[in-house]
Amino acid sequence: MPNDLEIKRITDLSGRNATLLSNGIIRVVVADKGGMVPELSTPRGNGWLNAHWLPHFRANSGIPYNESKHGSIWPVELLYELAGNFPCFPNFGPPGEAYGVSHQAHGLTANGLWNVVSSGVVEGEGVYVKSAIAASPEYPSLPVSYTKVDVLLPRHPVHYTLLTAKNAATESRMLNAAWHNTVAPPFLCAGCLIDACADRFATAPGDGEFDTTGRLVLGADFADLQSAPLKSGGTTDLRTVPGMIGYSDFVCGAVPENAAIGWSSVTNPILNTVYLTFFKGPTTAGRNDMILNFNDYWMQYGGRSFPPWAFYDGGTDLTFCLGTENATGAYANGLQYALDNPEILGKPTLFELAPGEEKTLSYGTALFAYQNMTLSRGVNSVELGAEELIIEGYGGESHQMPANGDFKALGRFAEAL
Repeated sequence: MPNDLEIKRITDLSGRNATLLSNGIIRVVVADKGGMVPELSTPRGNGWLNAHWLPHFRANSGIPYNESKHGSIWPVELLYELAGNFPCFPNFGPPGEAYGVSHQAHGLTANGLWNVVSSGVVEGEGVYVKSAIAASPEYPSLPVSYTKVDVLLPRHPVHYTLLTAKNAATESRMLNAAWHNTVAPPFLCAGCLIDACADRFATAPGDGEFDTTGRLVLGADFADLQSAPLKSGGTTDLRTVPGMIGYSDFVCGAVPENAAIGWSSVTNPILNTVYLTFFKGPTTAGRNDMILNFNDYWMQYGGRSFPPWAFYDGGTDLTFCLGTENATGAYANGLQYALDNPEILGKPTLFELAPGEEKTLSYGTALFAYQNMTLSRGVNSVELGAEELIIEGYGGESHQMPANGDFKALGRFAEAL
């Protein structure tokens, strides 16, 4: 299996630079621009199944974003470059001002150019690419730098990422942290099942982007994904993906305080395949760890009849995808909104970086097939094993997935680079 470890530099259709990593079980492409991951795929038949979203409107001209030229179609640079999953620091949400800084949509890490520091195969141990974004000289009041290590281990169907943020300011800074995973066809389809560790939920508040696109009551708390309140009255089951229904909604769920591992999953019972994200829970995270407090869902099932989602104003929304995001943020309303609303559902919307302090987010994104209908009714729980994650289905069966769920081996791997 170690001989299946592979890494190489590639360029995409528009000339974007990226790194391809593979361990024979999954294949991952990590772009330099914004840390975008347009591909997380697993073998299927004679080919590969990619779970990640590639928007129809993603620019492929090779021309750098220019607001005066492109702004009428792509109002922010993020939409011009958007794909798959990506890190959102220090701002999780739309453009806005905080700490005297004009933040781009979803922050510096989602828009900046990650500079590759090193990459390679560590025989028998893994394949990696290490990259960094320096603190922006344009943001003297927020001198935070970032380092990211993307890793595949032998036999693990997991894309691991360790992202470290360092504060060079003389004062503490309260920031957002998020990973914006988005799945789409051919993996996503009507009938997929959404599950999470969260034990209570809330819809997005009013006066935001979902006022006119959503079917859910705004600013409402509810107990579980199968009982979300509708504007039209009654409730709906959000757990089952309905397909294109002409709505775009957002909900967040609180990660339980007693969780050893935080997680969120999307199960495709037709393909017998699960897309699983996981991270350290409150009971296992240390003082140098960033904690993600929320399972967030952006359910883009239509509802945006304007560019770039539609070809023209009043047109058909062509975008079917599901954001299965994990965050410490206030919904997805941005850093200043979180500073003004430091708690939602009893959980902090910010993490603190003291002067000179470094903190690391340890994050896993897995894509794997299961046998014998084990998880076809969805994922009921995820627990840490010695060298695996124990994933229990709603029928009581369990699937053991090779994984470094506590991230200790990943930490040692990153420290040795």
